[in-house]
Amino acid sequence: MPPIVVLGAGSWGTALAIQFARSGRPTVLWGRAEDNPAELARARRNERYLPGAEFPPSLAIEPDIAKAIASGDDLLLAVPSSALRIVLQQIKPLLGPRARIAWASKGFELSTGKLPHQVAQEVLGPTIPLAVLSGPTFAREVGEGLPTAIAVASPNADFALELAKSVTAGNFRAYTQSDIVGVEIGGAVKNVIAIASGASDGMGYGSNSRVFLITRGLAEMVRLGIALGAKQETFMGLAGLGDLVLTCTDDQSRNRRFGRALASGKPIDQAIAEIGQVVEGYYAAKAVHTVAKKLGVDMPICERVYQVLYEGMSIPDVVQSMLSREVSSEN
Repeated sequence: MPPIVVLGAGSWGTALAIQFARSGRPTVLWGRAEDNPAELARARRNERYLPGAEFPPSLAIEPDIAKAIASGDDLLLAVPSSALRIVLQQIKPLLGPRARIAWASKGFELSTGKLPHQVAQEVLGPTIPLAVLSGPTFAREVGEGLPTAIAVASPNADFALELAKSVTAGNFRAYTQSDIVGVEIGGAVKNVIAIASGASDGMGYGSNSRVFLITRGLAEMVRLGIALGAKQETFMGLAGLGDLVLTCTDDQSRNRRFGRALASGKPIDQAIAEIGQVVEGYYAAKAVHTVAKKLGVDMPICERVYQVLYEGMSIPDVVQSMLSREVSSEN
């Protein structure tokens, strides 16, 4: 097969590039100058973000973005959602006539409240096939070759199937999806709920509280998804419930660790700096607040996370306000 080009040499971009190469597909990985592509090529691993995960022989490092894009028609963007529009604008003049674009970014665009596929369509136009890769995955475990499953969602069934087949190998399995909206909403909202879960555990509130947040967080995810045209069953799958449970229960999650840091009394800036990578849930909380308010969707957990992050509300006050809400039907 022709190479797949992965743009973004952070932990997740590196892990996905390794997995595509493991599956036998030639893979080209491009990283920013800060990612030190020369060192990646020399060491044949990413010691900064994914130490110990060796690059397969079919994984090539290309420091020039134009040369990287010219090497294949299928591109996978592994960049923060806040940078997605900028990267799409940068690569648009470099795309060939058979280009197909996928991404592993999770979250609404902060300034517009748009989902990644809406941003991509706005920048690239309606004709380029688009897809998203999402699901319950930690980059380190993918890099180590541990059993993992993801969803590949696209309105273009052929593109979704080809991506899923070319990344599936060994302990890694991909499932296809047509509900790109639902998959993207799952990837955005779960990061906000994970902050709440981490904060709850950091305060010592126990397992009951954590499961309460996961369960009612899922209900909020579904409500927002349906309001935006997603399918309810999508949220019972890998990119919904699966990703939500993973992110809320394991400290490999940056968002969960961020919540725990806030519970310990650390200021927001310090907590983010100590994590050392983008905390998507911090930005997602503001975007979800804006979108939910615009649509009139009730999302009390996400709203309380927003209040903690952007309005200075304390975590104990958040808990009290949640538990004192008027009794209502679970359904």
